[in-house]
Amino acid sequence: MKQEGVGTLLSLGGKLVENGEKAEILNSYFSSVYTSEEPANEGFPFIMPSSSNLATDAWVTREEIQKRLEHVKVNKGPGPDGIHPRVLNELSDVIAKPLCIIFQDLLRSGMVPRDWRIANVVPLFKKGMRTGCSQPENYRPVSLTSVVGKILEGVIRDMVLEYIVVHNTISLCQHGFMRNRSCQTNLVAFYQEVSRNLDAGMAVDVIYLDFAKAFDTVPHRRLMIKLRNIGLEHNICNWIENWLKDRLQRVVVNGTFSNSTSVVSGVPQGSVLGPLLFNLFINDLEVGIESTVSIFADDTKLYKTISSMQDAATLQSDLTKLESRAANWKIRFNVVKCKVIHFGRNNINANYLLNGSLLGESLMEKDLGFFFF
Repeated sequence: MKQEGVGTLLSLGGKLVENGEKAEILNSYFSSVYTSEEPANEGFPFIMPSSSNLATDAWVTREEIQKRLEHVKVNKGPGPDGIHPRVLNELSDVIAKPLCIIFQDLLRSGMVPRDWRIANVVPLFKKGMRTGCSQPENYRPVSLTSVVGKILEGVIRDMVLEYIVVHNTISLCQHGFMRNRSCQTNLVAFYQEVSRNLDAGMAVDVIYLDFAKAFDTVPHRRLMIKLRNIGLEHNICNWIENWLKDRLQRVVVNGTFSNSTSVVSGVPQGSVLGPLLFNLFINDLEVGIESTVSIFADDTKLYKTISSMQDAATLQSDLTKLESRAANWKIRFNVVKCKVIHFGRNNINANYLLNGSLLGESLMEKDLGFFFF
């Protein structure tokens, strides 16, 4: 990942130009979005006993670990533990066996080394003007973590992926971070369905939904409930739970570090496991929804053909269900960024409400890099 310097930042105290000040204000901002959870209570969903048998020792072999070490990108920097990927790559035949033994022991015990739960966070510019002063919210956090830890993350990710594919666990509406699915499959399916309806003279309303800080706000306790409810093996669930527990982050700006802060929610952006865990967290989003739901990672569309006010009422009802479901799992929609596009000449241009606010109408939306209008 190419790292670019952070320019002058604006804060309540004025302009920040010192790297240490910028690192602290960015760390404070990134930490401010975290989700707090109340203790588990009777209102939580029932947790089914984990029942799968993923045969972890069959996945964690000397040959498999050596193969992964040989594919480590040597031009990347080390994580907070200081172990450089080039060292791992060049010594792959020597360290594969001891790492295999360590990984097997960690999976059996559920233990996660402390260094693997520390992240150096690089602020990645995502929006606004790069010239002049920018706001902390113009940046998103990308976590640089232990390369050794990422190797085991990759093994666990592939184990879980195989399990959810074999058991048809993941929703077909999710196209992100899944084998044989992509932003292209998402867009093609969406475009074909909307075009087919428009060619038939029908109107279509498409609601573009935006989660607020989606990856950073995933509540850990609720995530673990969902992982156990799909029947993941007990040891795997324990390892993931400990991987999420007691995490620390520090922001690095132009080589200067902030103080460390606790990470109380979210799946780390830049981790290997994070994207899959997010998929599983929002996996039940479409349950009980009559309209069509289309998802790529956290980019979500809800759409339906509209030929009457009853159709619009159905779409509104589905939107309200999504709102309620998101609130129950402590994730939020950014209402200002959520929009509706009315397609079709005979569209009745119905209004839709989200969190009590009228959704803004749009003539054009950027959808996974492409504009639809």
